[in-house]
Amino acid sequence: MIIMYVCLVLASLAFAAAGIAKLAGVEMVHASFAIMGLPVWFGYFIGTCELAGAIGLWIRRTSALASAGLFIIMLGATYFHIAYETFDKAIPAIVLAILTIAIIVTRKAQSHAKV
Repeated sequence: MIIMYVCLVLASLAFAAAGIAKLAGVEMVHASFAIMGLPVWFGYFIGTCELAGAIGLWIRRTSALASAGLFIIMLGATYFHIAYETFDKAIPAIVLAILTIAIIVTRKAQSHAKV
């Protein structure tokens, strides 16, 4: 149980910080979207999803779904770093993806245990 809360704290802090940075228009976090040829609004959309996901991780009913959505975002981030940069820059996204998987598995196990 403690491990799940550690995962929740680490993931929610990272996603909230990333989401806030994107919503604040920080150039460095928006550069990746421009490199891939995506429109500016997409960075703001991802930032909104990250911030909503960070909050949703703490709500038991939405935690697994929020984690699944954040996992998909991390797949995209991992792809970007591997395709356009170097593998070592993908490691934080991979770690966050692993945290989201741990949260999904733990929350699903908790929901099945209560049935």
